[in-house]
Amino acid sequence: MKLVNFGSLNIDRVYRVRAFVRPGQTISAQDFACCAGGKGLNQSLAAARAGAQVLHAGAIGEDGGMLQALLEESGADTSRLLHCTGTATGHAVIQVEEGGQNCILVWGGANHALTEEYVDSVLDACSADDILLVQNETSCVKYILEQAAARGLRAAVNPSPIDPAWADWEMEAVRWFILNEEEGACLAGLGSGADEDAILDALAARWPRAAVVLTLGARGVVFRDGGTRCAHQAYPVKAVDTTGAGDTFCGYFLAGVLAGLPPQECLQNASRAAALCVMGAGAAPSIPAMDRVAAFRP
Repeated sequence: MKLVNFGSLNIDRVYRVRAFVRPGQTISAQDFACCAGGKGLNQSLAAARAGAQVLHAGAIGEDGGMLQALLEESGADTSRLLHCTGTATGHAVIQVEEGGQNCILVWGGANHALTEEYVDSVLDACSADDILLVQNETSCVKYILEQAAARGLRAAVNPSPIDPAWADWEMEAVRWFILNEEEGACLAGLGSGADEDAILDALAARWPRAAVVLTLGARGVVFRDGGTRCAHQAYPVKAVDTTGAGDTFCGYFLAGVLAGLPPQECLQNASRAAALCVMGAGAAPSIPAMDRVAAFRP
C-alpha cells in the first residue's frame, strides 16, 4: 500500500523582503535562497518523512538532479521519474515578507511534459490499495482521474492552484478532497466567502463518496466523511515562512490514512507537522520527520 503522487517538481528561488513588491516598484531583497520545491515534491517529502511508502511520478529537466536526490534521501521511490531533455525543470519565484506570508509565481517547465502514455505506464504499476495524489501543477491531471476511475483506483485531490473547470471533471475516483476554503468554494460552485458548512454540504451533495478535509487557516481544519465529522485547531506558533505548510499537511494526512489511523489522529499529526513547517525557512527543508512531529508540544 503506497502513495503514488503525480506531482510537480520545482526549483524555488526565494527572496525575503520587507513587503511584497508593488506594480511599477523596484525593491531590494533582504536575502535569497535557492531551494527544492513544488507542491508535488513537498507532499511526497512530507508523506515519506511521515513514514509512508511513496512513489513519486513527475518530470524534471537536466537541471533537476537535486530534486530527485532529495526525494530519495527522504525515502521516496523515484524509479518512475520522467527525465526530459531540452526542457528546464519547473521553477517558482517566491517573495516572503516579514510576517511570514508569501506570494508565488510558478513556471511549469518539465511539469507539463507528462503524457497519457507516461501516466498509463505508472498506473500499470499501481495496486488497488494504493492512493493516487494529484494537484494542479502538472499536465494530464484530468486524464489521471479518468483513468483512476476506469481502473477502480482511489484518488486524493489537492486542487491547487484551483481552476473552475475542475467542477465539470470526472471525479468518481476521488476518495479525499484536501483543500482550503477558496478552493472548496470554487469546486462547489459557491461564491467567495461561503462558510465552511455550505462548502461541506455542497461538496457532499456532488460527491457523496468522497471525504473532505477543509483547511480553515488560523481556525484549523474540519473533516467530513458521510456522517463522520471532526475538527482540529491550528497551533499558535511564530510563522517564519508559510511556504509548504499546506503541502506538509496534505502529505502527513495521507500518510496517516495509509497507516490506518482514525481521522482525528490524521488531523492532529498533519496539523503538528504544518505548524513545525512554518517555523522554519523554505518549504522542503522545513518539512519535519515523524519523530519531531511526535515530540512536538506547542
